[in-house]
Amino acid sequence: MREIVLDTETTGFEPETGDRIVEIGAVELFNHLPTKRHFHVYVNPERPMPEAAFAVHGLGDDFLRDKPVFAEVARDFVEFIGDARLVIHNAAFDMKFLNHELGRIGYPPMPMDRAIDTVLMARRKFPGAPASLDALCRRFGIDNSARTLHGALLDSEILAEVYLELIGGRQPDFGLSAEPSTPARAERAEQVDGTWRPRPRPVPLPPRITEEEAAAHAGFVASLGDGALWNRT
Repeated sequence: MREIVLDTETTGFEPETGDRIVEIGAVELFNHLPTKRHFHVYVNPERPMPEAAFAVHGLGDDFLRDKPVFAEVARDFVEFIGDARLVIHNAAFDMKFLNHELGRIGYPPMPMDRAIDTVLMARRKFPGAPASLDALCRRFGIDNSARTLHGALLDSEILAEVYLELIGGRQPDFGLSAEPSTPARAERAEQVDGTWRPRPRPVPLPPRITEEEAAAHAGFVASLGDGALWNRT
């Protein structure tokens, strides 16, 4: 299973009012393990960088002026993410910016249900607790000391660690939760919330003890009398 942990940095909060993407960072996971493949690009937003955004990201007009515009990096980005699920912290924000940029150049939008929102995951797992990336790093003991400014690639690398903790730890699940691979197993399982669970066999297995063994056991139980623990109601 391939997943892409992704983050964007932008000039502001609303693409509909002219804000644009200035950085994209993404790292690849396969079966919940990092592959060391990543995608990272700075993007010329084709507009001035607001002072507030510069303070957060440290990316100014002089730095971004010679960077490619989104149309020049879109193909590489789309090819990198492929059809993988996208793991994003506050997915609605990044998805609206990505879809706005893709729509500007004629690419189809990405459906929202393609994204796994780690903010929602954290709020379900720890109700009432802070769900920021920094707060989750503190909870899981993840080193984020290099995060003095918001950077898309660094944040996606940190988020990958947080995501693996949110789904139960950094160890792979060895396929124990995977869909049964044989028809016989499939008949004995049902899917609940995307996870396979066992159910009783439609036909019980035949007993493995002989008639003589069963008779000897019955005789032994009878010899204990009515006061035996398993005879009490």
